[in-house]
Parts: sequence; C-alpha cells; structure tokens
Amino acid sequence: MKIGIFGGSFNPPHKRHIEIALELIEKKYIDKVIYVPTGKNYEYKNNLIPDKNRYEMLQLICNKYSKLEVSNYELKEKVVYTYQTLAHFKELYPKDEIYFICGTDNLSYIEKWKQAEEILNNYKILVIKRKGDDIDNIMKKLVVWKKNIIITDIKMKELSSTYIREQLVNRKSIAHLLDPDISSYIEKKHLYQNEI
Repeated sequence: MKIGIFGGSFNPPHKRHIEIALELIEKKYIDKVIYVPTGKNYEYKNNLIPDKNRYEMLQLICNKYSKLEVSNYELKEKVVYTYQTLAHFKELYPKDEIYFICGTDNLSYIEKWKQAEEILNNYKILVIKRKGDDIDNIMKKLVVWKKNIIITDIKMKELSSTYIREQLVNRKSIAHLLDPDISSYIEKKHLYQNEI
C-alpha cells in the first residue's frame, strides 16, 4: 500500500485539505492519507488553537472517508520533526511505501530541514504545485533526489487557514470553505473569535 503523510497545522482544516487528499487517492498516487497535525510547540506557528481541537476537527473529516485517517503522533510537549514522523510511520507500516505530501513552497527549502537527506533518500515526496512557484528552478537544487520527488498534476488552489481565521474574526461567512461539521464545531466551541 502507498500511504501519504499530510502534515500541517490544520488551523482550521478546510475543504482544500480534503480535496488534495481525495485527489491524490483518486489519481492513484497513493492509497490512503494520514493527516498529521503539528504540535503546539512548532516554532513557526504561534497562533495555534489547542491540539485537541485541531485533532478533533480532522477526526470529523476522517470519519466520513474510509481512506483518510488522522494521527496524533506530533501532538507532544516537544517538537517532532518531519524525519521522525516519517520514520514512525515506516516502523508502523514496514511493508508499505511511505510518501510525504508537500507543497512547492516547502519543497523549495526542504534541504534546510533537519535530517533532510534522510527524508529525500528514504521516502517519496509527492509535490503539489503552488501558483507562481518555479518548479524547474526548485528541482535544479534537488536533482540528486529526483527519482524520489514526484511532481503531481494537482494544483494548490489558493485557500489558506489564515484567510479563514481572519474571516471568522470579522464574523464573515466562510461556510463554503469548510466542511459543514467543521463549521458547526468551530461555532459550538467558540473558536477563532479573538484577534489573530
């Protein structure tokens, strides 16, 4: 089986997060997707709502689709790095292939990540193109690992969790951008009501 690991803050998870996972499965790049929300101590995100809420929202999505799962592996008191997460799933699924789902924005500096070579040597990277990113230029730096980097034909439509949070703070309707269960959950728990 080909298993795609989809990391991110999912703050909140929106429709595009679901569409990307389902498209990757439908186009047979992978057989299932595991969402791995990043923990609250991730240094590049300082506005995360509690781990529990982001995890529960992803559970609501995964309950609807048999090939989508969520893992709490990175929801720890200490920072968990991508290479550790991938190694964890490789240990969990030794007979399966582990893929890492990555946007061109992240791919552009992947060689600066902790244990980058370990990731690039041992796992397949499924790349989602973002508008305006020069994939040929990015790949020039990563040519050594090109056999492990798969540029998908799935494009990253511009929709960000930041935009959704801003709309929520300003009491604007974003129902069309979220799964209905996520919208209800956010409302019920009074999330994202303060300033960003």
